[in-house]
Amino acid sequence: MKLTTIIKTTLIATSIMASTFAQAADMRIGLVVKAQGIGFFEAAYKGAQEASAEIEDNIEIIYTGPVTPTAEGQIEIINSLISQKVDAIVVSANDPDALVPILKRAQQRGIKVVSFDSGVATAGRQIHLNPSSNELIGRMNIELAATSLEAAKSEKGDIAILSASPTATNQNIWIGEMEKALPEFPQLTLVATVYGDDLADKSYRETQGLVKTYPNLKVIVAPTTVGILAAAQAITDMKKTGEVFVTGLGLPSELAGHVESGAVNSFAIWNPIDLGYAATHIAYNLIQDTASETEVEMGRMGVAQLDAEGNAAMSSPFVYDISNVAEFAKIF
Repeated sequence: MKLTTIIKTTLIATSIMASTFAQAADMRIGLVVKAQGIGFFEAAYKGAQEASAEIEDNIEIIYTGPVTPTAEGQIEIINSLISQKVDAIVVSANDPDALVPILKRAQQRGIKVVSFDSGVATAGRQIHLNPSSNELIGRMNIELAATSLEAAKSEKGDIAILSASPTATNQNIWIGEMEKALPEFPQLTLVATVYGDDLADKSYRETQGLVKTYPNLKVIVAPTTVGILAAAQAITDMKKTGEVFVTGLGLPSELAGHVESGAVNSFAIWNPIDLGYAATHIAYNLIQDTASETEVEMGRMGVAQLDAEGNAAMSSPFVYDISNVAEFAKIF
């Protein structure tokens, strides 16, 4: 090989290596969601990307989750992230306790752990970011049910809850808060709580079962983005629009059509983009060791106040209805 060819080849290889090192991330954060293909978490990923873009250090966000929302699937993924030696793991848990052993192992290896949306038990993480106050979320769902009852033009009526999985931390806490608020709304009678496991087809079938079982059912409350969408579609397909209303927590982009059709009178949600953004900033500050025992910065979302167990709340839920859903559907 000629000397000039050797020099050119060496320069090209050096250039490629330099480019690779220049692009290498300063730190990597694994964003582990309940399952793939859920709009709420895809929006949260956008927020995480926004946070990583504005932080001066080069951060790679590894967005991942199981095909179906199981703790076993998340454990397998987290084990892989530990092997990859990521700097932090941000997770929305399918089970609050089942993930603790693997996340404790991650922490023992110097990986920072933040749970968001659906929490991990205290031993498995350092900080948990609630999207809002649990009490406010629970009460908001009951208020939405009362508003939906008015839309049904009924003074009294039965309501049912369509939850995600029986072990989902956030769902169970919110249902508990809903039950606490119920005595203040005597016009509402809770007749059942069922579980769709955050699967569209099962949530759809559970909705059908509720309508067939409870003839005086007026409102289905689904505090899950998968459940509320499936329930609204089931009510539409059963031609029960205007008789049974669906409400709870959902995404404007997914529910705008159902609000316009009348299957959904109103619903609420925090901004999942902000939630992913805030959780990423919290993880970054843990990596940098700039979080204190009482507070941690969340970028443009301000400063999160931490309780003794490392819990923080981001903001209050926002209500969407026919007056504003189309506008927000363009955003998320």
